[in-house]
Amino acid sequence: MDVSFLGGPQPQRGVGVVAPFDFALDRELWRWVPDKVSLHLTRTPFVPVEVSLDLARLVSEHETLHEAVRALCAIAPEVVAYACTSGSFVGGVAGERAMCAAMTQAGEMPSLTTSGALLEALQEIGARRIAVVTPYTKSVTDSLEEYLGEAGITVTGRAYLGLTSHIWKVPYRDVVDMARQAVVGAADALFISCTNLPTYDVIPQLEAELRMPVLSANQVTMWAALRAMGERAVGPYQALLDLAARRGPAGMEGPAGMADSAGLAGMAGVAGLAGPGSPMIDPADPVAGAINHLVGPVEPVVIPSVPLADPAPSVAMPEPEAALAGSPQAPDGEPGDGLDSAFGSGMGDAPYRDESGGTPPAM
Repeated sequence: MDVSFLGGPQPQRGVGVVAPFDFALDRELWRWVPDKVSLHLTRTPFVPVEVSLDLARLVSEHETLHEAVRALCAIAPEVVAYACTSGSFVGGVAGERAMCAAMTQAGEMPSLTTSGALLEALQEIGARRIAVVTPYTKSVTDSLEEYLGEAGITVTGRAYLGLTSHIWKVPYRDVVDMARQAVVGAADALFISCTNLPTYDVIPQLEAELRMPVLSANQVTMWAALRAMGERAVGPYQALLDLAARRGPAGMEGPAGMADSAGLAGMAGVAGLAGPGSPMIDPADPVAGAINHLVGPVEPVVIPSVPLADPAPSVAMPEPEAALAGSPQAPDGEPGDGLDSAFGSGMGDAPYRDESGGTPPAM
């Protein structure tokens, strides 16, 4: 076939992604990326440490990031993203900014991290009080809350799994259970932490059920990276990415004229996100280069102990990546867990831990 009339191959724009060595969700990242953009991933060197604060520090050392970014320079991406939530919040706001500076210096290109992207996304939707879901242990979850508090974000409730490995195997139903436990009080949004936790298909239904924007680590990373190069992330019915979704269930009773996802702030006064009387964002106040005119650090909020719901009876599940493409059926032909068919499933251990702690399952 003669394709000369098409003008030859079209140039492909690129995003460089530095991921931890145990990152298993490459395919999920691609789901947020438009066809004309390519992802180029590299991983940090393997270290024999379980998911913990120690691992977060090891995979985010500046020398490690420098080498990873230099490896990506061969394909000349337009922006580099460090796709690790814990690795980018473990040093606090100042640590995250220093990581971005180190990556920018190594590759001479714009750089960002998942935790920095989270602050930008919270600014975008005008959220300053959030519920948090993590697969982490208590100590790592505490560190995330400290990072958010330093940036002026109040954590209204949280739920976590206490896992130290195989996070990518957590099924969607467990993410949903944790979300329901975490959303207590007057939260503006929900954040699902960890780039190794599958979330793409679960976001729209959680937004419809909880009636608030739902952000996830991989979502905000791809949104920020693509926005930095003037592109839009692909995420139908996700409030951060889809203006129609912001005017739908996730927008609560808010008016339709909300800021668009190209990056206009100033939505803090929209009903259902920040509530009446909330101060508007002041762009002159540089807090971490992302969140502006925010309240000072707050005391952590500890929710009462409420056991997470027991999982549905186990059935044979596909591998995580295949599960993201659709929802498997139970042997009788009906959805196996009562969730919307858009969910998919994933595989792994059930949630066993909320704010009260507990005994981890055998891994």
